[in-house]
Parts: sequence; structure tokens; C-alpha cells
Amino acid sequence: MRSVSLRVLMALLVYILLRYLGGPPGRMLLYPVTLLVTFLHEFGHGLGAVLTGGTVEGMQVNADGSGFTITRGGSRSMVLMGGYLGSVILGNLLLLIGARYPRLTHHTLLVLAGLMVLAGLLWFQSLTSTLLLWGFGLTLGWLSYRTRWGREILIFLGLAAVFYIIQDFNVGPQSDLRMYEQVVGVFPATIWMFIWLFLAVVISWWNFRQVLRW
Repeated sequence: MRSVSLRVLMALLVYILLRYLGGPPGRMLLYPVTLLVTFLHEFGHGLGAVLTGGTVEGMQVNADGSGFTITRGGSRSMVLMGGYLGSVILGNLLLLIGARYPRLTHHTLLVLAGLMVLAGLLWFQSLTSTLLLWGFGLTLGWLSYRTRWGREILIFLGLAAVFYIIQDFNVGPQSDLRMYEQVVGVFPATIWMFIWLFLAVVISWWNFRQVLRW
């Protein structure tokens, strides 16, 4: 228990120091987290399409942290919601595995790396996007095989991704929220934004309880 708590606390401290006190060097060191969050967001859109009977025709992750996913069919509302809430779920899953299932850490990093490589190949949109995904994926694979930091890496990536996504609630999913308002209606985009944020916080709070065994 102490080992898990210490690892999570250290990951949180590193993230806070880099994000709020690290200045430009800190932002540069957190750049992989930005790319991971973008990938999880776009993959969440794709997953929402596939799980509801649709297909993914393209995915792009840009160097500036933006991105888009082209889908066909499936539930439009689930595809749109899958970007923000799907990335929250995936980020929490990485954290949970790193903290509570160390024997799965190596395989999880390889699966994540493989998904990035396959996404860059199967859902090709631009050479830059594919190179970014391949570079990140191959780096994760190398770290998994050549270092013993797999558990710490997975905990940090999962934790940092979750905090980044929650903090970005009023920026990252804006285009999704506007389209969600048009597709689903009921509430304006601003209200849906806070509903999504509430769900993200509840999911993350529940996961932290599992991680820390509160």
C-alpha cells in the first residue's frame, strides 16, 4: 500500500512541478503527455464509433496537440462523447494498471505502443501524424523492454493524462460540445460541458479510491 501511494504521490508531484513551476523546460518535458492525451481523445472517438457499429476512416494527431478523427456510422452522440469521456476512462485505466497490476505493466505499454503504431498505419492522414504516433509508440516499446521503469511510466502517464484532461475541460472538447449540442440537444453546450466534467471527476474519484484502496 505504501509503495503504491508513494508512487502515485511522486508522479503527482512531478506533474505539478513540471506543469506549474517548470516553465518552458517543464512544458517541453510534458510534451509527450500532450500527445498522449490527444491520442487518447481521438482514439476515444474511434472507439465510440466501433462499439456502436461504425468504422474509423482516419485519425490525425498534430504536433501542436490538436487532432481529429474521421468516422462513419455508429452513434454520433457516443462518438462525440467518446473523445472526452473515453480519454478519461483510458487514462484512468492506465493509472489503475500501473498502480494495482504491476504484472500487466509491460504488456499494457506494449499494447498502447502497438495501438499508436497501428493507428498511424491503418488510419493514416498525414506523414507528420504517423511519424509522431510511431515515434511515441516505439519509444514506449523501447522503455518497456530496456528499462525497469515501466510501472512508474504507466502511473505517471495515466495520472498526468487524467489531470490534464480534467483541467482542459473548457478548452479541449469545445468543438465536440458544439456538435453534441446540435446532435443531442436538450441542453446548450456549456451545460453539457459541466455534465461531462462531472462525469469525468466521478470516474476519476472512483478510480483513485481503487488505486489507493480508500
